Amino acid sequence: MLGALIGDIVGSRFEWHNHRDKDFRLFTEQNRFTDDSVLTIAIGKAILECRGNYEKLGERTVNAMLALGRKYPERGYGGKFRTWLSSDNPQPYNSCGNGAGMRVSPCAWAATSEEEAKVLAKKVTEVTHNHPEGIKGAEAITMATYFALHGRDKEFIGAYVKQHYYPDMNFTIDEIRPNYNFDATCQGSIPQAIEAFLEGQDFEDTIRTAISLGGDSDTIGAMAGAIAQAYYGIPEKMKEKALAYLEEDLREIVAAWLKIYPGRPR
Repeated sequence: MLGALIGDIVGSRFEWHNHRDKDFRLFTEQNRFTDDSVLTIAIGKAILECRGNYEKLGERTVNAMLALGRKYPERGYGGKFRTWLSSDNPQPYNSCGNGAGMRVSPCAWAATSEEEAKVLAKKVTEVTHNHPEGIKGAEAITMATYFALHGRDKEFIGAYVKQHYYPDMNFTIDEIRPNYNFDATCQGSIPQAIEAFLEGQDFEDTIRTAISLGGDSDTIGAMAGAIAQAYYGIPEKMKEKALAYLEEDLREIVAAWLKIYPGRPR
């Protein structure tokens, strides 16, 4: 979870003002947490409430996203999600947006098997992003994170993603950076986030690589950061700085999460 939050917070000031190189300050007064963090924390909250029984995870996800989303309404939600958030009876809206991938990483930490990771990812995604590309994108981020967490190397993770989700993922960040534009679809941002992780040299370098691409910087940073946390762990100073941006109630949920899933640096 925390890797996604850091990627979001660091990338927040570049979403509409892209910075296409890796030389920038990570934390400034202009940074903030966005919808990526709110909804990632909401999914973490829903998972914690399930206490290992995920039969009602979808329902708990809806409740948690409604509660936190309505409490923090000005955090950059997309138009369709805003409508969902204000509805008395929110229903899936066939989205393939990268909101599916930005919030899903807690599922990888909670899962006890590859199959369960996929099931959990679908449960938390289909309540909004029930388009096949939305489900696929969420599963891709979940499985990359799951494999990173369980000791698979980057060669395996990259090959798995290409075989099962994005066979055309044959590019480098340097190659696509000059002409990459804002793309909030799963298919237009999740392969790029995963590639940023594959190229990153450590946790911080992964965040810098992801954000240097441009486009939807906070979300690409969040997705790459989620995988990088599972693979590398997170430097303690970065944790402390990122948590300081959160409101107290959000920090409390993160603290409860970290008691159960404290992180497993390699």
